[in-house]
This record gives sequence, structure tokens and C-alpha cells, in this order.
Amino acid sequence: MSLDIILRKPIKNDANYIYKLVQDTKVLDINSEYLYLLQSTHFADNCIVATVEEKIVGFVSGYIKPNHPDRLFIWQVGVESDYRGNDIAGKMLRGLLAYDNHYAISIIETTISPSNKASQRVFEKLAQELDATLDKSRFFEIEDFTYAHEEEILYTIKLNRTKEK
Repeated sequence: MSLDIILRKPIKNDANYIYKLVQDTKVLDINSEYLYLLQSTHFADNCIVATVEEKIVGFVSGYIKPNHPDRLFIWQVGVESDYRGNDIAGKMLRGLLAYDNHYAISIIETTISPSNKASQRVFEKLAQELDATLDKSRFFEIEDFTYAHEEEILYTIKLNRTKEK
């Protein structure tokens, strides 16, 4: 079955659906509804949603790192369980990189818990598809968290892009 997936920037009215999607993944850390409202408004240029028949089935949040305008940090990637296995996460990440405001991005960073094999595969595949180098390093240790949380490994993808659009 071929899905008609539409990728677009989130809008304010998407925030509640994004919050529910993140909650339903049972893997991602759930942030406040307020944060998803901010991501859908203030940070929409660094986020993307995937829709099927106007229903949000995927979400990626990110931001340009302060003092590093060439680095896009990917904060969360979530896909509704019924739609996993359709490369929606990869399509959203590639779509996000295609935004006009991301032409100067040369490095993508994200953190992934060791148990999150699906996210590891998504970013390893993305690096391979983009013919980019992928480095992994320790970032947040268990001791950095107040409440039970796995460590977070920093994935750094160095793109082979020119700064020309």
C-alpha cells in the first residue's frame, strides 16, 4: 500500500495532535503542551510534520544550535505506530534539510538512548543516504538526570554540502 504522505511545517493548531503523538509513542520524553505550541509557532522553521489524509502521523522537532548556525539539533522524532516501517522518519528528516533556512546546515546532531534501536537505524540510514560521516560519543550520563533515564549518545552527522543554495 502506497501512502500519500504530505510533509509541511507545523502550525499552532497542530500542537495538541503532536503532543498526543509523542505521548502515544511511549518512547519519547513527553514535554508540556506549551512546548509543542512553541515548537509549532516560534520554532516551526526547524520542525516538520507528516500527514496522511490530513492526519498528523509523524513529527520532528529541532533547532539551530545557538552560536552554531551550521548545526541543526534534532530533538524528537516520532511516528504513529500504525505508520512505522514506511520511512516516514527519514522522509521528514530529508524534508527538514530541504527547507530554505537550512541551506547552510553542515552538521546534524541528535541524542539517542542505547535502547532506542529504531532511532539509531533512522540516523545511520540518513547518514548513509546523504553520503555523510556519522560519529557517536557519550553526551548525557545517567547521573545527569534527576529521574530514571538512560544515557544519551550524541550522534553527529557531518554533511558533504556546499554553502551554496
